[in-house]
Parts: sequence; structure tokens; C-alpha cells
Amino acid sequence: MASSDKTICTLCYEDGSSTEAVTWCTECEVFLCGDCGKHHTKSRASKDHKTMASKDYHSLPKFMLEISNQCRDHNKKFELYCSSHACPCCVQCVTETHKKCQEMQQLSDILKQVKSSASVQLLEQDLKDVKENFEEITKYLNCRIETSNIQKQKAAEKIRSIRKSIDDHLKKIEKNILDDLESKQSNIKSKINTLLQQLTQRANEISQLQSDFSKMTQYATELQMYICMREIEKTTSKAAKYIDDLKSGGNLEEKKHRTFDGYSSDTCFVRNNTVAFTIVSEKQIALVDLEKNEIIKTVGLSHTCCSVASDGQMLVISSKEKSTLVNLSDESHTILKVSANCVALFKGNIYGTLIVENKVCCYKSTGVLLWTFMHQDIDKIGGLALDKNGFVYIAGGNNSIVVVSPDGKNCKTILSKADGIKDPFAIDINREIGMMIVSRKISDDSEHDTAYVYKI
Repeated sequence: MASSDKTICTLCYEDGSSTEAVTWCTECEVFLCGDCGKHHTKSRASKDHKTMASKDYHSLPKFMLEISNQCRDHNKKFELYCSSHACPCCVQCVTETHKKCQEMQQLSDILKQVKSSASVQLLEQDLKDVKENFEEITKYLNCRIETSNIQKQKAAEKIRSIRKSIDDHLKKIEKNILDDLESKQSNIKSKINTLLQQLTQRANEISQLQSDFSKMTQYATELQMYICMREIEKTTSKAAKYIDDLKSGGNLEEKKHRTFDGYSSDTCFVRNNTVAFTIVSEKQIALVDLEKNEIIKTVGLSHTCCSVASDGQMLVISSKEKSTLVNLSDESHTILKVSANCVALFKGNIYGTLIVENKVCCYKSTGVLLWTFMHQDIDKIGGLALDKNGFVYIAGGNNSIVVVSPDGKNCKTILSKADGIKDPFAIDINREIGMMIVSRKISDDSEHDTAYVYKI
């Protein structure tokens, strides 16, 4: 009946003519031209029928146009409503399908004043609230992407700054760190973009429902309005649950990084992703799980903490006056008469340096002194470390690296100013692969430090 250019009057079409329709009868469900419309309004059977302009009828959402006042199975007008099945019924439907249904109501009572009911206003407000929630989340996630980009830029700048102060041996580390940073930031950005796509799709669905809802309130029949409201309520309920799941699932929360209040003079690896930090101002040692990013435990001390070392079973914290030995299995404390600026643990013995006296000492775990070593090449002592054979490596302020034998009787200078050593102040050794790293000044007039890696 409808051409691509105009809608044809249903009655005229049945009589073989093609008169353009101007109205639609919501009761008879037919298009009417001007003449047929006049007869329609004068007929006793149809004079009270509600009509609407055909152009307004076509502006209704497609799914609403499929809703009819008549039962398609029996060609009879809907008169009842089954609450059990949530559907309108004709008299024959009741006889054939709804015999056992108890909750049957007059359809006219159900549809009375549907458009002016409070449910319409509440549903409209729900649509608005859900749309606003989507907009707020979208704005927040876009901000997260911007923050992530800034953090990436700052981190990359810091990495490039560090690169200038390290040896060629450490250039591979820079590349690995940058690649890891790029991967993590890219992964975060990818996840957020995926979430934004989902949000945009759902927000568009709500926008379309808002548009359809506005048209429904203007042009839909009471039946159409009632049935469509139920479907829209389901959609908004799902959208609200989706938003709640996003919030409760932690997708919108920023990751926090662990920070420490106070100055830390030293740190060491303990075991199983656990490290120990000295907190000088609090006279404490903090044990931190790097994987979980949280403080496992704090250990209070009766003295200041200059240096800390661990062998996985014991933890020793030194000061200029005394030291504390902590058993990691039962957390028992032992105060030792061991004074050291820098301290190390190896095979149950404690090794320490005294800067003022320029000497290296070795103690049993009970605090009993085993040996003390002093030599003209050991001057202005810095850090110390031990290799797998028990040789003690000392970073000396006289521009040298000195090795002391395990029995503390002999020493040898293995690196000097001629090898590029300038005021070394920290040293560490990877015993498994036999690599030593030494930190030192670049030059007399430079404020920057660098690090050298050696094979021992």
C-alpha cells in the first residue's frame, strides 16, 4: 500500500485507487485519505476512534509499529491482559492458551492513563541518569589516558637522564626498561580504549532509547507505551548493573605506589621478592613485598640504622654504636657490640667497616671479633661486599678498590685511579655470575655519579 514517495489510503487501495493517506486510525489500524477520514469520523462505529497524522505515525520507532491492537493469531481485538505471561489477549486466546492463568485483567483498566503515570517520569529519569553516568565514566577514562601519557613521558625522560650517567655495559638495561614501560602503558591504553568502545556503544543505545522514548510519549498508543516501557526498563536495569560492575570491579581506580616517610640510608634484598629499607628518623627497618607493593612488617630498633644486610635467614642492622641481629624465622632480636658504618653478612659471619678508623672487621654472629684489618691502601672507606669465596671487596676513598683475604691477613689493590676509579662510595657483587658494580664520581668538577661493572 505504501510507495517510496507516499502512503496510500487503505480503503481506497482496496477499491483499486491510489489516494494519498493523511491520517492513521489507531483503533482500526488503517491509513485514511481526506474523504475517507470524513466518513470515518461520521460513522457511529468509528467516530470516537483516535487518529493521528500519517507522518507522525511513520516517525514512531520501528519496533512500535509492529505492535497491533488485534491478535494476529485470531484476528480479534485485544480485550484482556495476562499478568502471568505479560501479554495482551483476545477472548479466544484466553480459551485456548490462558485457561489456567489466574491474573487476567481488563486491558482498558491496565492502559488507563499510562502516559501520565509516575512510571513514565521515573523511566525518563532513569534514562537520563544512565546516560549521565556513561558520559562521566567516558570523561574519566579519557582523563586516565591523558594521565597515562604524561606518566609515560616523565618516566621516559627519567630513564634517558639515567642513561647519560652509566657505562656502555648498562645500555641494554635502558632498552629493557623502556620496552617494558612502553608495553605496560600500551596495555593500559589498549584496555581503556576497549572499555571506551563498550561504553560508547552502550551510551549510543541509551541515546537511541531516549529519542524513541520522546516519540513514544507523543504518539504511541497506551498499549504500545505500556509494553515498550517494560522493555526499556529491562535495558536501563542492565545498563545500571553494568555501571555498578565497573565501579565495584576496580576498573575505575588509579593504582597507588608505595612511598615511605623519612630518610632511608640503605636497603638490601632479603628473599622471595622481599627487600629491607632503613627508616633512619623512625629507627626502624621496613620489610616490603615488591610484588604486592606493601609493607609486610616493620622492625623497631633501640639505635639508629646506618646499614642493613641479609643472607635470607638473618638480618643485621648496624650503627656507629651497636648492631641488631634479627632471626627472620622467629623474629628474635640480639643486640651485638658490633659498630659499623657499612655491614655485610656471609656464611654466618658479620663484616663491617669503620670510616673514621679506616679498618675492616669480621665478627661471629654472636658478636665475637674474629679479625681486624688496617692498611695504608684502605683509606676513607666506603661500602663493602663479598664474593662467593669470602674475599672482602672495599670501596676506598683513595680512588681504589681493595680486596682483603678471607682470613683478614692480606690485601691487594685491584683497581685504582689509573683504571678510572674516582672516589668510589658504594659496591655490590652478584656472587652467582661473578659481576661487581662500583659507583663513583665522573670527575672532580661534576656533580653527577656513574657506575662501572666488572667481571671478577
